[in-house]
Amino acid sequence: MAAIGCIAAAALAACGGSGDDNGGDVAARPASATLAVLETTDLHFNVRSYDYFKLAEDKTYGFERTAALVRQARAEFANTLLVDNGDTIQGTALADYEAVVKPIACTQQLSMYKAMGALGFDAGTLGNHEFNYGLPFLNQVLGGGLDVDGVDPSAKCAGNGYPIALANVYSSKTKKPLVQPYALLERAINARDADGKDVKLPIKIGVIGFTTPGILNWDKRYLEGKITTEGAVESAQKYVPELRAKGADIVVALLHGGLDASAYSPTMENPGLYLSKVSGIDAMVMGHQHSVFPDTAATPAYTQAGVDNKAGTINGVPAVMASSWGKSLGVIRMALKWDGRAWSVDKTATKSELRNIQGKNAAGANVFVEPDASIAPLIETQHQAAIDYVKTPIGTTDFRMSTLFADVGDPGAIQIVNQAQQAYVANYIQANLPQYRSLPVLSVSAPFKSGFQGGADYTDVAVGALAINNAADLYLYPNTVYAVKVNGADIKGWLEAAAKRFNQIDPKKTAEQQLISTFPGYNFDMFTTADVQYEIDVTQPVGSRIRNLQYKGATINPAQDFVIATNNYRATSGKSFIDKLDGSGTIWASPDANRDVVIDYIRKNPAVTRTGNGAARSWRFTRVATAGPVVFSSGASALGVAQAAGLAGVSVLAADDGTGKGTSKYAIDLAK
Repeated sequence: MAAIGCIAAAALAACGGSGDDNGGDVAARPASATLAVLETTDLHFNVRSYDYFKLAEDKTYGFERTAALVRQARAEFANTLLVDNGDTIQGTALADYEAVVKPIACTQQLSMYKAMGALGFDAGTLGNHEFNYGLPFLNQVLGGGLDVDGVDPSAKCAGNGYPIALANVYSSKTKKPLVQPYALLERAINARDADGKDVKLPIKIGVIGFTTPGILNWDKRYLEGKITTEGAVESAQKYVPELRAKGADIVVALLHGGLDASAYSPTMENPGLYLSKVSGIDAMVMGHQHSVFPDTAATPAYTQAGVDNKAGTINGVPAVMASSWGKSLGVIRMALKWDGRAWSVDKTATKSELRNIQGKNAAGANVFVEPDASIAPLIETQHQAAIDYVKTPIGTTDFRMSTLFADVGDPGAIQIVNQAQQAYVANYIQANLPQYRSLPVLSVSAPFKSGFQGGADYTDVAVGALAINNAADLYLYPNTVYAVKVNGADIKGWLEAAAKRFNQIDPKKTAEQQLISTFPGYNFDMFTTADVQYEIDVTQPVGSRIRNLQYKGATINPAQDFVIATNNYRATSGKSFIDKLDGSGTIWASPDANRDVVIDYIRKNPAVTRTGNGAARSWRFTRVATAGPVVFSSGASALGVAQAAGLAGVSVLAADDGTGKGTSKYAIDLAK
């Protein structure tokens, strides 16, 4: 907390309180105060406003700019509580460099945590991506103390620099929480009494954290048998009363999850609607979904029952979700009242808001918060080392490899990923798994960067030299290669699930229809081989869209077995696609990252060409004439990419689609 006279305050006297001019006890008098809870979430190691894929500055994100917003808020509010909501240590080439390429020493602090240390965070929790590099690495970067199998809990390392609270993850070894379930922060708060005099009063702030139980699927190879999870609601019902019993005046929940109106279950990924109903929680910060709350847009992201974007509350509880990558700072201005004995929250005067690093000036041009100048020098050595690493050359390409039009059929940035995965799995099976040698080996991948973050959020590799940073652009996530055994019927079901990427189109409508749904691009799995051919009929409802599915020119046999190369995420947490993607269909969980497999493949096949590596289209839209335009958004001024890929039915409708994301509006003629 900023601007507090004393850090630990068990009693007012410890903070210099000495009564008023009449000798009365200041602490016995009513008073009021404002506590600003400041949230960062899903920073994903974006310390700098820098794109390690494009090797260029990107002012639209970066903690160095969020830091400036934090300092502004601290100048504005006498009392602040700065918290981080997880997914902090993974997400950039710098993160991989410090975790995998040249792992930092025990005595060295992660660059992300070093930058955060400049601001002095009060508390934080862990997101799902904190587990991506395994428990020994997590133990190291948190400073030690994780008492779990395979980890030395006695290790004393540099650590992260602030208390971590996580209530719903347990060590299988000890049956106790992996880290402390909550932190109880004793502070002195600047307040004002009924006479308008400034006073300092003691307050105890409880901070409790929760992460998504999906970690057991997504990082199964690291976590299976070593940890267990609990539902956020169940953990809150257990530990919030404990916090209150220990004297917590207010309780702030750090939920690395968002909002989902589905029925609650203990494995729910985004249980914010239900956690907010647990008695005793005064404020809630959210994340994981990389979205925003409160949302002032005309069509806000969240509109479920209990969600009030205007008031900034979830079921009456003030809440924020501060986007991702340092794009926003969440601010909950908690109005507190002291009655002489205890603190209470005045919900009618409590406000939630987001403060963004990007805005517009009077002329409508984008303007950005300037970076906090103290941040960049802290990590400069490691930043430059990561840049040098990703510049390592591995091959060349004769075409622009892009996901700009992957949603409408361009395989240009996906085919080589599938080729690398297929070759890797096929070679392993031939050498080590004789029982599967007779089965065809195929591969699926998806456009991981498909515009969610805006016009620059696409894989886009220029013609010419290929370096490691380009391969990292082709495969964004630190997944590992998995092989699953499925049959022809499973393949159809898998593709039906992937086709949720599209809205259902009514051919008779004359009004404009949006082609792309809210189903994430990273779930739009596709084949890119002449051996597999199919159509996607977007005029049909979800589950009935895959037509004319063929393998090697013949209708696929529903009973024929195949091996599919994919990633650990899909193979173990893809039950919503097909049942076998719950881990039960896995025949090999490789130790190698998909990204490294792609890098190795390019090194062995350094001359990448459109003909050999970017033209194999497995799928097309079923042809249909529509009465009105079918539209989608993609990067600005990119029609040439579609044309080079042979997508003749794509045209530009507007250079600016009006979203403010730097994207253009395109139309696709489904009859072509």
